[in-house]
Amino acid sequence: MPPDELIPLDVLRRGDVDVLGRIPWGSNATLLATVQLDGECLRAVYKPRRGERPLWDFPNGLDRREVAAYELSQALGWGLVPETVLRDDLPFGVGSLQRFVPFAADEHYFTLYEDVANHLALRTICCFDLLCNQTDRKSGHCLLGEDGHIWAVDNGLAFHIDDKLRTVIWEFGGEAIPDQLRADVQRLLDAQLPGCLNELLAPDECQALTDRAHAIVDEGHFPLEGSGRRYPWPLV
Repeated sequence: MPPDELIPLDVLRRGDVDVLGRIPWGSNATLLATVQLDGECLRAVYKPRRGERPLWDFPNGLDRREVAAYELSQALGWGLVPETVLRDDLPFGVGSLQRFVPFAADEHYFTLYEDVANHLALRTICCFDLLCNQTDRKSGHCLLGEDGHIWAVDNGLAFHIDDKLRTVIWEFGGEAIPDQLRADVQRLLDAQLPGCLNELLAPDECQALTDRAHAIVDEGHFPLEGSGRRYPWPLV
């Protein structure tokens, strides 16, 4: 990992955290914070576990899944998820801490799709969501950073053992998954899952992740959606 990528990770892991306020509209507590360490300061999104709304189909600890999504993205070399760590010494207890990405507020998946130049990045997010079994990929969870990079955020509802894929990204349905993406998934299989994923996810969730990786390599196509039931709500 390049040195400039280590700086935000180190700040997130060891920095002093001050909560600025709550980010509205989320069903779970989502807080904006500053993190400072040795003269470095960045903004972060803090999701305390105690602020999660109980779900019937996911256990508590969506923060672990946020971190697992970051680690999976890094293992694939896709760089889709901003740096994310798990800490137990935060102001409202254990939770995930993710680098805040300054972004274009008027851009989201549906607007980004209109530019063909974005399609490879959006196909990559689509493949990532297949792999981690994303259950809530809203249009607004695809952010256009001020640096032009497209990020995938809000990844807590993922890695379930049952097929629960819900996403707004269906425009690539039926297409072949790009060879490079399949090769990256094969490389992940060859190297086996990073040990940190075994610490963040249950054993059966890791096995399901491995099974989905094999399916992506073997089947090689994005799925089609004809039922209308695999869209999240609200869409944006």
